[in-house]
This record gives sequence, structure tokens and C-alpha cells, in this order.
Amino acid sequence: MKELTLEARLDNIPRATAWIDEALEALDCPMKAQMQIDVALDEIFSNIARYAYAPGTGDATMRFDFDEGSGLAEVTFIDAGTPYNPLENDDPDVSLPAEERRIGGLGIFLVKKTMDELRYRHENGKNILSLFKKIR
Repeated sequence: MKELTLEARLDNIPRATAWIDEALEALDCPMKAQMQIDVALDEIFSNIARYAYAPGTGDATMRFDFDEGSGLAEVTFIDAGTPYNPLENDDPDVSLPAEERRIGGLGIFLVKKTMDELRYRHENGKNILSLFKKIR
């Protein structure tokens, strides 16, 4: 397992993305899966940066693990911000025209649609969100 802790700021997203891409490339991850993981990372990390510690800031830890047997990559985000389970949000009604949809929620919806599995728990004062993507 690899781990990286950064201050949860939007300007740290490129560093987080480079870190995950290095791990995925070492596993010969298909480009489509890598891009989906990158988009998910951007969405989750930016949500932590914008909302978890508002109006202040704090750390976000990312963990990466790969299970050779199942071919699943696991990316876990951990923060000590306000408890929040993004998986409890109702999915937006994407059949409505854009001007009739409520604002927000599309990023998490996209993460739900592109990852194979998501799990959330709040433990020891921390939000822990794990994303699973089959890369082999």
C-alpha cells in the first residue's frame, strides 16, 4: 500500500494526480481506467478541499492499493473534516434539461458511474471514502 498526505487545497490536485498516475502506470493500467480514476480523484480531492474543513483547511490522505487476484485498484481518501457521506446524495436527474436540474451533485454521480464500487465510513473522527476500479 502507498500513502500520500497533502494539505487539502485545490492547488495540490496536480501533485495528487501525478502520485496516483505513477502507481497506475507501474501496473500497466489501461489509459481509460487511469483517466476515470484521475477524474474521480479530482472530484473527491476538490470536494475535500472546498468543504471538509471550511472555512479553514486540513490534511487529506490518499492510500493506493492493488489486489492482484481481483485486478482491483483501491484509492482511499481520508480526512478529519465535517462528517459527510457523498454516497447518500440522491443522483441528479440527468434526463432534465441543465437549466432545470439542481446545482451540484454531478461530480459524485460521475464517480459513482465510473468506479466499480464505492464505500464510505466515518471512523475515529475521520471520513474514509474508498473507490474501487478493475484495472486488469
